[in-house]
Amino acid sequence: MTPLLLSTIASIDDANREDPTLHDGQPLALIQGQAASRWLHELIDAPSEELQLAVRAHHLRRWELKRADYPNDRGGYLRWRRDNKAHQAHSLGALMHTDGWPRSSVERAQILLGRTMLRTDPDTQLLEDAACLVFLETQFDDMVERTAPDQMKAITAKTLKKMSSKGVTLAGSISLSTTSQAVLADASTLLATEDSNED
Repeated sequence: MTPLLLSTIASIDDANREDPTLHDGQPLALIQGQAASRWLHELIDAPSEELQLAVRAHHLRRWELKRADYPNDRGGYLRWRRDNKAHQAHSLGALMHTDGWPRSSVERAQILLGRTMLRTDPDTQLLEDAACLVFLETQFDDMVERTAPDQMKAITAKTLKKMSSKGVTLAGSISLSTTSQAVLADASTLLATEDSNED
């Protein structure tokens, strides 16, 4: 890594340490950012610097926009997600500007965080894969415990549908509870059925 890349990653980590939500005694956003970077290097050997920054920042200051402040329905959830992506892009842009990145790099990293070109932009797909793998690794078991089985199966199928085939394969390597493994398997079957019906 270049000194500039290392400096901005350190700034992202410093910001993520402010997350009040803890996971295994550490700030959740910090763990998720670092895990996303690890997954990225499982997905591709030589990611661009802009992609590495976007992946590390995919939950940057996410805790500042609380889900509870939005309507408790799908529309509220989607608006919360959209606002968070914009907030993360703005926050990362500010860090990159401070470190002196070229405007083109800042804009590219922000576009990636928006995830508007899934399936058409390879780097966007890599970011989505890394984010989904982090969700499965750090939040999936807890979510399975508090969500109705049929609803959880549908949520998981939607997650897998956003992922590349390599990402789905890596998902199978994550250590999960027996119940979560069954949900993941059921969702994979559901997704395969839906894809078959579309054909």
